[in-house]
Amino acid sequence: MQSQPFSLSAAHALHPRVPAGLRADLPRWRQLVSADWLAAWLGQRAVAAAPTGHWLLLEAGCEGQALFASGHIPGARFVDTQQLEQAPFWNVVGDAALFKVLQSHAIAPRSTVILYGRNMLAAARVAQLLLVAGVRDVRLLDGGLAAWCAAGHGLQQGGHGPLHSHEPPAAPSGPAPWPTAQAARPDYLLDCATTARLARSGAVTLVSIRSHAEWMGETSGYRYIEARGEIAGALWGHAGHDGDVNSMSSFQDATGLMKPAAAIEAQWAKAGIHREMPIAFYCGTGWRASLAFFYAWLMGWERISVFDGGWMEWSADAGNPVVCRAANMAAAAP
Repeated sequence: MQSQPFSLSAAHALHPRVPAGLRADLPRWRQLVSADWLAAWLGQRAVAAAPTGHWLLLEAGCEGQALFASGHIPGARFVDTQQLEQAPFWNVVGDAALFKVLQSHAIAPRSTVILYGRNMLAAARVAQLLLVAGVRDVRLLDGGLAAWCAAGHGLQQGGHGPLHSHEPPAAPSGPAPWPTAQAARPDYLLDCATTARLARSGAVTLVSIRSHAEWMGETSGYRYIEARGEIAGALWGHAGHDGDVNSMSSFQDATGLMKPAAAIEAQWAKAGIHREMPIAFYCGTGWRASLAFFYAWLMGWERISVFDGGWMEWSADAGNPVVCRAANMAAAAP
């Protein structure tokens, strides 16, 4: 059966308390903002669910400073994911290093942080780590920079700063230093040893956010990951087009906006993935899993986490159980 197009008006009819223009199909509707909402806020016009107190607008990317300088959303600052990840598996840095990066961007637990990216996966990676750290109000621009430009809004060139003669509304001073030495939600991010232990005991369900070709073991998906296959016992949560590790077309429409929550939940339900299950999303390294996590979080799923090392780290340990469906099928062929 073909799904019906998503209708904000229909969603608001079911949830009239959610302000018009925001996603009434999402329990955490404040945390996914539209390009028009952001433009109104930056233009100092009244908006629903306006940030209170200290807030920031950040563009996330990997080595993207030159692109940022060529044109970015007015008032944004740039955060490089390389500050937050470390070789060899591109896992998150330790808590102390993470908090140091957040402080360098004037982020505190009570900040409102609005994130976007040229690649939505980079923004989702940072957003998920901010939730791990304990930032209270983390928001994503739905569709990222492409949605901003498609809506006809202008860009600012050069370094960060205002496009117009006035600064966007902000608190008069930056936040205090980070007040804690440990992440507030360590349960949102699992390391490899913890993931293996929980998976063995049945305490977590691993959900692969990878393409079909990766799921089958036809490709690793990455030039720097040699092993092909999947974690044994994992469920396939889908991702995007084969051959494109940046594609999340199973979760986004043709314009890059998040699909209706009901469509995503139905897709997962077909694979045996349900909101009451304790779930650890994973992908090759962590970016696609972070976007799946954030979408699930927006949808009110509570028992969720990201396995930070993903297939790259899991496959590097010969003791971890794996399956390669393509190889098994080839071996079984007459």
